[in-house]
Amino acid sequence: MPRKIVKKIKKAVTKKSKSEMKVKELEPVMLQPPRGMKDILPGEQPYWEQVRRVTERLARDYGFSRIDTPVVEFNNLFNRSIGEGTDIIEKEMYSFATKGGDKVALRPEMTAGTCRAYIQHGLHLLPKPVKLFSTGPVYRYDRPQEGRYREFYQVNYDAFGEQDPVLDAQMIQVAYRVVQNLGIKSIQIQVNSIGCPTCRKEYKDLLVNYLESKKNKLCQDCKRRLETNPLRVLDCKEDKCSQVAAAAPQSVDHLCDDCRNHFKNLLEYLDELDLPYAINPQLVRGLDYYTKTVFEIWSGEEGGRKFSLGGGGRYDGLVKMLGGENTPAIGFGLGVERLILEMKRVQAKPYRAPKPRIFLAQLGDLAKKKSLKLFSELEKNGILVAESFGRGSLKAQLRVADKLGVELTLILGQKEALDRTVIIKNMASGVQEIVSVDKLVDVVKKKLKTDNVVTYHDNGNHNNHSENK
Repeated sequence: MPRKIVKKIKKAVTKKSKSEMKVKELEPVMLQPPRGMKDILPGEQPYWEQVRRVTERLARDYGFSRIDTPVVEFNNLFNRSIGEGTDIIEKEMYSFATKGGDKVALRPEMTAGTCRAYIQHGLHLLPKPVKLFSTGPVYRYDRPQEGRYREFYQVNYDAFGEQDPVLDAQMIQVAYRVVQNLGIKSIQIQVNSIGCPTCRKEYKDLLVNYLESKKNKLCQDCKRRLETNPLRVLDCKEDKCSQVAAAAPQSVDHLCDDCRNHFKNLLEYLDELDLPYAINPQLVRGLDYYTKTVFEIWSGEEGGRKFSLGGGGRYDGLVKMLGGENTPAIGFGLGVERLILEMKRVQAKPYRAPKPRIFLAQLGDLAKKKSLKLFSELEKNGILVAESFGRGSLKAQLRVADKLGVELTLILGQKEALDRTVIIKNMASGVQEIVSVDKLVDVVKKKLKTDNVVTYHDNGNHNNHSENK
């Protein structure tokens, strides 16, 4: 072989080995999500489905319309609404610049985006109050712990255009009903009034004077909050700060006449509803936009450990602050992960999906082709059918049918596919009969006693429905 050709071959081999080395040097794929984020696996989904069903049903019952806003919004929407001095803005927000140079953030809460959509799309023209329901992921770069993740899910209820405290009471009632309907029975509502900007200024001055005198007893974060957001000191979970907060002036003692009457009427409505509430003078919530009513929903046994499941309050100035009309508003959010954690703790039942009572078995290539259409026909008629497409052996398919505990198995073989018939096997008695494909749906419904046919459509096309109640 000529030397030139040998050199070319050696060069090509060398180049190939170098490119192979480059491939090997690539970073390995991390087979896990980033810290504080998680997969929601099929085994967990019954709890999530139960939360979805309960929250969506109550939203419909109380007149809320669904709204979905983007996960990514412009950065200043949150800076303006939540407040520069809050922990969310200073420590927890996922902010970044896009390739086009826009400053954006993953939403750390849902109310700001809902208010932006309310203004942008002229929803103020709708009859008042405008009630909106939303659900989805939110993001905070916080220390992950039990029930708290960096990506977590919320359900949000917001109402715009009404300042009467009767709406505050109804929103608290909705939050209570959600938690109650999920099977969590030990519930306490904590409520407070932090006043309006007018009376809060005087109260804030009084509070700052008190906190300044106790400054040496505060944690480092609260010493900083004293300059930026003094009300947040009342909500600190550090023991030494809690002791200082317990003796601090209370906002309810320094309300203007309008705020005092608003809070008094709210408490009367809560009494009328017979809701288990307690006034918590340290409750302020962590966002700057709140006014007047603030509340939280807690679960836990009397004297035992208690868990905050969510909360909310009034934000009468937020829509105007973002550029809309002067619009009173109130809303709340509940953490889905926390709800599920508490459901498991109290052994509340998750959603139970309806079980199929029919199994479709097929044998042979022609039968396999025909069975797809047959399955579709049964599905269109609202009949829930199980199958094991791809399993060649009829014996293996019947084992699956047995395991599922179905009442009837429909068997489609080569002969049946040619004859346009199906064998119906009663799994309890073993009795079999041959039925024409054209009459199959009617025969199946009759055998299962039409009223009890398991269906799963929810679009009004079928009359027979079976839901988890």
